Amino acid sequence: MDAFTTHTGSAAPLRRSNVDTDQIIPAEYLKRITRTGFEDGLFVAWRTNEPDFVLNRPQYADASILVAGPDFGTGSSREHAVWALLDGGFRVVISSRFADIFKNNSTKSGLLTVLMAQPDVEALWAAIEADPATPVTVDLHAKQVTYGSATVPFEIDDYTRWRLLEGLDDVGLTERHLDDITAFEAARPAWLPRSLPALPA
Repeated sequence: MDAFTTHTGSAAPLRRSNVDTDQIIPAEYLKRITRTGFEDGLFVAWRTNEPDFVLNRPQYADASILVAGPDFGTGSSREHAVWALLDGGFRVVISSRFADIFKNNSTKSGLLTVLMAQPDVEALWAAIEADPATPVTVDLHAKQVTYGSATVPFEIDDYTRWRLLEGLDDVGLTERHLDDITAFEAARPAWLPRSLPALPA
C-alpha cells in the first residue's frame, strides 16, 4: 500500500453520529471479489435519497478528508467500508470516536483515522462549512491537523504510525522477511509441501 506521510486536501463535514459500516456501504455491494470498485456503493442510500447529503453538494465533491461525528464505523467488521472510502477519494477520516475494528481495518489499508476531541471536530466542522475550500493538512510525522490558523495535535500508537509511514500492510510486513522465508524453505525436506512465489497478475 502507499505510504502515508502528510496529506493536504479539502474536507467534508459529515454531521452524523453512530455511522455504521452498512451505512458506509450496504451488504449488496459485498459480492465483489476485488478490493477496488466500491465507490458507487459509498453512502449510496444517503446519496440517493437525500439530495442535500453532504457528498451530493458540489462544494465537497473533491473532498479527501471526511470529518465525521462520534462512533464512526460501528457495526459489522466489513473491510469493504474502508475500501469504499478509499475508492471514494478519502485518505483521512477524522472523528472523536471510532469503532475499534473499523480503525484497525483502516490503518491496515492506508486510510488514516484521526482521533480528535469532539470540540475540536466541531471547530473544524465550522471552518469547512464557512469555507469549503479551506485546505486541511494532516501531518502523520508531526501528529497534527492544521487548517487556517489552527493546529490540533492527535495521538496515534507508534506501531500503527510506523506501518503507515512505511506503507506496510500485512503482506508488506511478511515480505520484509523474504530472505528468512527462502532460507527456511531451502532447508525443508523435498517431500514436504513448499510455498511458491505468486504468479504475475
